[in-house]
Amino acid sequence: SLHFDRIELCQNLDQGGLTPSAGFIQLALDLGLETHVLIRPRAGGFVYSEAEIQVMEKEIEFCSSVGVKGVVLGVLTADLRIDMEQLQRLKSSAKNMEVTFHRAFDRCIDPFKGLEDIIQTGCKRILTSGQVPNVSNALPLIAELVHNANGRIIIMPGSGVRANNISEIIASTGVKEMHSSARKNY
Repeated sequence: SLHFDRIELCQNLDQGGLTPSAGFIQLALDLGLETHVLIRPRAGGFVYSEAEIQVMEKEIEFCSSVGVKGVVLGVLTADLRIDMEQLQRLKSSAKNMEVTFHRAFDRCIDPFKGLEDIIQTGCKRILTSGQVPNVSNALPLIAELVHNANGRIIIMPGSGVRANNISEIIASTGVKEMHSSARKNY
């Protein structure tokens, strides 16, 4: 049986999602939702300057101070590997909040090395579409990631997850969690 028990809060979905405002975060918490907040200071790639990392640290500290359950982030090096130094720094800012490594993972040049790097930092889950725009086209890779993760981290497919393909994704990959966008166009 499916149940929806967590929200990932972000703004500017047209730009791939950016960090939401303090008011928006507070509103979600007031509704009693288990809230995970996207920490992404700007659109574009996932290679960040020192100033941007400092902003991300402040946003993570704010989330921690208001009772957010987790943060969602991703940092890469210029040669498209996991930026271990920045990831460890942001992870330590998160203190006891859960950290999800987001779809920056899909730009990573070596997903299996990336998986091991992210596991090493103690992140809780990886959000991935299997390195292609739509997860339905990457189920063998997702299954392989789940196998390699071997319970050490949650692999959470996202991008193209819909009510009509959830069963197939679970059956062919063995995933336990999934991510689906709830968009409303005004």
